[in-house]
Amino acid sequence: MLMANPATLRSLVKRYESLRSVHARLGTSESSRHLEDVSYTLCVTTGTRTVHDALIAAEAQLRALPSAAPVRSKAVPSEVQLTA
Repeated sequence: MLMANPATLRSLVKRYESLRSVHARLGTSESSRHLEDVSYTLCVTTGTRTVHDALIAAEAQLRALPSAAPVRSKAVPSEVQLTA
C-alpha cells in the first residue's frame, strides 16, 4: 500500500479542519469550494472515497509512524545551501 508523505498528510488534515471551521462560520460558495478541494485531495492522498474514511486513514497512517523518527520534508536536503 502506498503511504502519503507524513508532512503532506498532516498539512492536509490541518487544512481540512481549518476550512471546515471557516465554512461553518461563513457558509459562502468560496468557502465551500475550498473545502471540497481539500476534501478531494485528502481522499485521493489516502486512497479513500469519503472524507470520514480519509480522516480515519490519515490518523492510522500518522499513528503508525515511529515516534522517535522526526518527520521532515525532504524538498531541500539540509546539506544544500541556496545562494542568490
